[in-house]
Amino acid sequence: MKKLFAIVAVLGLFGTAQVAAQTDEVNNVQQTEAVADSAAVANDSVAVEEPAVEEPAAEEAAAPVEVAEEAGLAGVHKSLKTKFIEGGAEFMALVAIAMVIGLAFCVERIIYLSMAQVNTKKLMASIADALSKNDVEGAKEICRNTAGPVAAICYQGLLRIDEGLETVERSVVSYGSLQSSMLEKNCSWITLFIAMAPSLGFLGTVIGMVMSFDEIQQKGDISPTIVAGGMKVALITTIYGILVALILQVFYNFILTKIESLVSDMEDSSITLLDLLTKFNLKK
Repeated sequence: MKKLFAIVAVLGLFGTAQVAAQTDEVNNVQQTEAVADSAAVANDSVAVEEPAVEEPAAEEAAAPVEVAEEAGLAGVHKSLKTKFIEGGAEFMALVAIAMVIGLAFCVERIIYLSMAQVNTKKLMASIADALSKNDVEGAKEICRNTAGPVAAICYQGLLRIDEGLETVERSVVSYGSLQSSMLEKNCSWITLFIAMAPSLGFLGTVIGMVMSFDEIQQKGDISPTIVAGGMKVALITTIYGILVALILQVFYNFILTKIESLVSDMEDSSITLLDLLTKFNLKK
């Protein structure tokens, strides 16, 4: 369900961005027409009536600058859509699907890792306070009520507190390995789409070049227009494939950073727990 929710969310954001961009483009056209109409009305009034009082130069220059900026953003978005369509529906659609699914896995991992992070120092202080009062069940209750792998590892260690420190250590190490593998779950799929996106782009490039040479062979003429058109379509797929790979790589590195932070917290908390249990056993 989490994966489905992530995919639907990403698709929704994708569609929302397109609708917003189209709306901005329509607004820009309307604003440009409004400016042209107002300019025409102003010219007519100057020809018929007496000259109006001149407005400050800053106000006259501000409106064209804002219109130019908005037109520039709309132009960039329109250019990207045009290039995407020129790249060919077959391979560009595959690149887009790879991006959407890869981002869905990234979002799912980021949400999971964010929910797994807790205040480790506060948790270990609460466990230490409970053990100082010989309240083992209270320490277990604290771990049960706290989410994340750190609390789960501490709970496994507290379950075997009567079996000796060696048993507790083996349990903590084994369960820590399990938690680490759960943190890295689905990361292999992200790396797959990072490698797949540029590969699909290169494949589209090669096929586009082959189609260009086929067209040259059929027409029997090496025309620069034919060669340039085929090569442009072929290279566009490569550009978009590399862009998708770069975007997914940024998210993947962010995920790895969060995993490394959680693993470090797990190791520190395991050592702290063993120290606390050693002091607890000495008090008996």
